[in-house]
Amino acid sequence: MGDDEGGLHAQDLVPAAGGEWHGLLFDNQAVGLPPALTWTFRIPFERAELTVDWVPLDAAGWRRMAGLSAVSEAFAEPAESSVYHEGVHHRYERVELRIIEQDGDRIRVAVTVGGDIDRLGPATISAEVWLTFTGISVQLSGAGSAEAARSRLAEFTDTDGLVARPDAPGVAVQFGPSA
Repeated sequence: MGDDEGGLHAQDLVPAAGGEWHGLLFDNQAVGLPPALTWTFRIPFERAELTVDWVPLDAAGWRRMAGLSAVSEAFAEPAESSVYHEGVHHRYERVELRIIEQDGDRIRVAVTVGGDIDRLGPATISAEVWLTFTGISVQLSGAGSAEAARSRLAEFTDTDGLVARPDAPGVAVQFGPSA
């Protein structure tokens, strides 16, 4: 599953606690990128971390993710899968992700990435883990207030159960699950 050149081995890929998932509603008017809601899934392992970013899922709401799936056949077309190992970012070409079930703010995902672009070692990496929802960030032109951001987010998904985080760092307006 690993090789001496890449340095990642099967024993490094034991899932660890602390995985999470979140959404991002983003646009970039400078390059003509229209607003889109995408999702990120972060899966920690004992000695590495798998992150799958920019996953477009047509989610009716963050509480209704079970049964959704996505496949990306090429890196960044649209999803990006990366393994972080010993401080180095390694890209994987293909992604298959399924959300098997949901229990409140947690989802159980099955993910397989393949096509080791940067020669990390394993040709494929698979995991089935529970991840905890951490929120949705809205980074849109003209949506700098929580009210404007919530209104724009509601165009893409249900905002029920989300509360604005007024002290969140960064340029995005962030929403998290209500207590």
